[in-house]
Amino acid sequence: MNGRIVAIVGVVLALWMAAGRWLFGIGGSLTWWYAPTIGLIYAALSIWLGARIRITHARGKRTGRATIASTVLTWLCAIGFGLTVPDLAGGQLVSILSLASGSAFSAEMSIALCNPLGIIAFAIIVAALAFAYADARDPKPEEDELDGGGEGGMVAHPLA
Repeated sequence: MNGRIVAIVGVVLALWMAAGRWLFGIGGSLTWWYAPTIGLIYAALSIWLGARIRITHARGKRTGRATIASTVLTWLCAIGFGLTVPDLAGGQLVSILSLASGSAFSAEMSIALCNPLGIIAFAIIVAALAFAYADARDPKPEEDELDGGGEGGMVAHPLA
């Protein structure tokens, strides 16, 4: 997994989450709330994740499965959030999915789905950051690798 690609996809998805409804002609005043909060924070976390993945590769280590899986899952949740988040267009709340279906029930369901998808997207990107930090760490030394360790020996007390 390339860190630059992760950062670029993350920024694109942050724009999708904050202002994707404008592509479908249903952009409204709520975009001005979504952009500095949801969009900016998700973009910053994505850039940070991309930097941590680049650091992992610079240290000669591989990106772990947990980092890759959590990154893909946060992207899927971000796409779902962008499809379901409503905006105020024409005096009513409309999302991309409710626009496509045209029913009031689907507008309510979109609103009900967007909050969990957004929360999960942010929680998983934070988990991906934690996994990326763990990927770049050096392994802890084994007990027999420490000074004084060995077959049957004890590790010296740190204050001795």
